[in-house]
Amino acid sequence: MSTHTRVRTRGSSQAGRAVALVADVLAFVIGLWILLFLLEANQGNALVDLVHDVASWLAAWSYDLFTFSRAWVQVVIGYGIAAVAYLLVGHAVAGWLYRR
Repeated sequence: MSTHTRVRTRGSSQAGRAVALVADVLAFVIGLWILLFLLEANQGNALVDLVHDVASWLAAWSYDLFTFSRAWVQVVIGYGIAAVAYLLVGHAVAGWLYRR
């Protein structure tokens, strides 16, 4: 009986880690914007503005997916969907690369 084991290559392992890291950073930026919004951070601050711009660009596809009457719910759901999607897809791809 022959046994065949798959050897993980260093390149696929590094690629998997890189993809997971990028997904984590994207979700972190979106989560940071949600937190800043909920804490009513100064919208005139340059850092808050930068985080908002990046998060808005990353979540452009999901922000108006659902509409709610309260602004905080709209931000949490609209941006939260994008953050979760980036985490799920990014880590699924990373797992695939690890197994490759």
